[in-house]
This record gives sequence, C-alpha cells and structure tokens, in this order.
Amino acid sequence: MSLPAFLKTLLRASAPTALALGLAAPALSAPAHKTTPATTPALDAAARAVRAELKSVGAARFTAPDYKLGVVRHMVMFTFRPGTTAAQRAEVTRRFVALTTLSRRADGKTVVTSIETGAQNSGENSDLGLEQGYLVTFQSEGDRNFYVGRPIVTEAGHFDPAHDAFKTFAGPYLAKVVVFDFTPTAPAAL
Repeated sequence: MSLPAFLKTLLRASAPTALALGLAAPALSAPAHKTTPATTPALDAAARAVRAELKSVGAARFTAPDYKLGVVRHMVMFTFRPGTTAAQRAEVTRRFVALTTLSRRADGKTVVTSIETGAQNSGENSDLGLEQGYLVTFQSEGDRNFYVGRPIVTEAGHFDPAHDAFKTFAGPYLAKVVVFDFTPTAPAAL
C-alpha cells in the first residue's frame, strides 16, 4: 500500500532542515520505491474541523502552548515497506523517540511530554498489518498542533522542524501510517 497523500506532502521538507537538526539519513540506504501521483484525499469530519479551527483562530494561537490546555494523546502506527531491514526499523524508532527532546519551540521549550513505543503483539487478529506503535503525549492541543505541523499548519515558525525532518527521513521506509488523536476523558461514574 502506498503512503497516504497527506504523508507524501509531509515528506517534501528540505534537506537543510534535517541536516541542521542532526537528522540526516544514516548510512542505511532507504528502500527503493516508486511514487505515484498523489491525489488529495477527502478530508474526514475531524480533519475538516481542525482546519476550520486553524482558519478561525490563526496559526499563532492554534499552535500556542496554552491553546486548549489538557492532556492530548497522539497515537501513530506504522507498517514498514517490504525489504526494510531490522536496522532501518530500529533507526526509524530511535529517531521517533528522540523527538521527546528534539521537538522544541523557538524559545527552547519542549513540546512533547512523552513518547512510548512498542511492536504490535496482540493476538486479536485486528492489527490491519500495522507493526509498530507510538503513543505521544502533549499538555495542550497547541503543543500537538505545533508538533504535527504540515500539512495542517504550514506557516513558518508555527510547526516543529524536528518532527518535519523526521517525517522526511522515515517516509521511504513506511508502507502505511495511521494516526489517531484524542483527549482522554474521565470514565463515567458507575
């Protein structure tokens, strides 16, 4: 399965950004793959709502650290391309987890509270071929919005260059990417 069109757009970040952050590709070669012309996927209701919110409040407010305070979980799951080696998979995960300290605002403040990762090990036969999962935690929607960045937030200075560089690095190794964000709610009283 090819990368979703939105990820293809994300993978167009500049090489100088990656080099400046020390995220240039290691001596591991990326698997060869063909790209096909991307079509813009239809936006789901959540994506439409987020983009409307950005348009309403502006990029500076939308990505501010105090914008909609409260824990936000960002679940990311990957399926690697066939031929991706164990070393390449490990490097993708190492660089993803490094975003805990590399993802910073211009003032040096970190954006990510924590990143947890693990290989799929459920026996329920409902993994859809996904192989590696990551759970990223933020303290506000503004921090999450800054971290996610492109293709949602494209205004310079209002998205995380470290995460953007990671997407450029990881893209050639990935066959499928699933992202699901949520704000945890307290369980209802029994």
